Amino acid sequence: MILKTNEQVELMRQSALLVSKTLAEIATILKPGMTTLEIDNRIGQFVRDHHADLSFLGYRGYPFNSCISVNDVVVHGFPNKYELKDGDIVSIDIGVILNGWHGDHAYTFAIGEPEDDVKQLVRVTKASLYKGIEKAVAGNRVGDISFAIQDYTEKKHGYGVVRELVGHGLGQNLHEDPQVPNYGRRNDGKKLKEGLVLAIEPMINLGRKEVLTEEDGWTVRTKDGKPSAHFEHDVCVRKDKADILSDYSIIEKEEERNPDLFVASAAIESYS
Repeated sequence: MILKTNEQVELMRQSALLVSKTLAEIATILKPGMTTLEIDNRIGQFVRDHHADLSFLGYRGYPFNSCISVNDVVVHGFPNKYELKDGDIVSIDIGVILNGWHGDHAYTFAIGEPEDDVKQLVRVTKASLYKGIEKAVAGNRVGDISFAIQDYTEKKHGYGVVRELVGHGLGQNLHEDPQVPNYGRRNDGKKLKEGLVLAIEPMINLGRKEVLTEEDGWTVRTKDGKPSAHFEHDVCVRKDKADILSDYSIIEKEEERNPDLFVASAAIESYS
């Protein structure tokens, strides 16, 4: 567990905000007929234009700028020639390195008019992220974050919480300790300390929790073929209230302006 100074946290905020700005840029262009490879190319260009590097490109051999996961793909989807269509949901996960520090977060967009149950999945997954963030305060434990997400999504709404993939610490390395599962028990796991930066990222399935990894070694899909949503914020643990380093409000603003996107919900008021 690597704690950050206030100065380092501010550098990480710049990295996280660049990811937010990139996702906001993508929100302006998303529409049916656009390929996920076109999205990935725009992401790469935007990040480079802002004098940053891409965290994912080349990471353990990953061959693209970003992870773009459509419908039943949970995470790590390869950008390709698939053309988005009305009713799709697409989770876009981006990492950048700016001034030596990583920013890493994700957002699920809804194209056109998805089915009502899919809209609700996106709403609940997004809300569950803030349920977890509320517990990211000094003195709590990792399990408090995990329980809050699981309780809201699985117990209250009956969704499947993915077990194989988790959130994580973040800093000069893309993945640091501790791991942050989206399921767990209260008052369990490592104690949270001020200055710890976490990437909290619920990955929630409309159906069962089980997933499978495709032959490419990266793409993770739901076993039952039902959709999955993914939201992620970069968060610094503080004494009384978590400090969210990334910014969904600029993404949501562009989402609302784009007639080809369904706006699931805005950020939770207490964190907006």
